[in-house]
Amino acid sequence: MLDKIKEQTAACLEALLAAAELEAGDILVVGCSTSEIMGKKIGSEPVEEAGEAVFEAVRPLLEAKGIWLAAQCCEHLNRALVIEKEAALRFGLTPVTVVPVRKAGGSWAAWAYRHLKQPVVVENLDNHKAAAGIDIGETCIGMHLRPVAVMVRPAEPWIGEARVTMVRTRPKLIGGERAQYK
Repeated sequence: MLDKIKEQTAACLEALLAAAELEAGDILVVGCSTSEIMGKKIGSEPVEEAGEAVFEAVRPLLEAKGIWLAAQCCEHLNRALVIEKEAALRFGLTPVTVVPVRKAGGSWAAWAYRHLKQPVVVENLDNHKAAAGIDIGETCIGMHLRPVAVMVRPAEPWIGEARVTMVRTRPKLIGGERAQYK
């Protein structure tokens, strides 16, 4: 099952990366309920191996493109984010003192915290919102995205038993009927 989770995650992320046209230095947020992946109610039975499988699919694809991963914690940590210290410094984000664990932060964020190079936790992305995101299991990533979100429909909208929602963002269109955008 874990190999299938990795395959499904990689396929979703590849589709999102193709649609979002992200650039090196952009942030991509991933919210993930490992309980939902395993067919259980969100937050009820976190599974570290599922968090590992998602991480192993996501990390190399993002690193190859120079895109920062922001791993969203669960609601018990107010959906804070695990991110590389280098990214936090680059974007002027203030780290907070907490270590995500299986039952407070979730298996996904806990795994990311233990396996990023120099992880820190930040409460939010302040004015440096994510350019795109994957929500695995309806974890509510919207607060971390730039203002104009556009849905990206994956060919297979499931990872394990969890519904997948993917979003890219675009700049606001302003100016009304006489404005030109391209």
